[in-house]
Amino acid sequence: MQSIVMRDRETGRSRGFGFVTFGSSQEADSAISGLNEQELDGRRIKVNIANARGGGGGGGGGGFGKTGSRSLIHP
Repeated sequence: MQSIVMRDRETGRSRGFGFVTFGSSQEADSAISGLNEQELDGRRIKVNIANARGGGGGGGGGGFGKTGSRSLIHP
């Protein structure tokens, strides 16, 4: 499992969301069912499968491996 918190390029502060890459879709589904709409640090979070960004620029961002599944965590 890998995780990344998205940060503002200028300030380094968290942008309020991040991504977790799981080893299998079953692990991702379990995290979604167990954590979506739960409270974290006083805020209700949303956990779902991340959608690939469409073409239109934007930087970086990796793809998904055949065995991996990536979830978005957002307050």
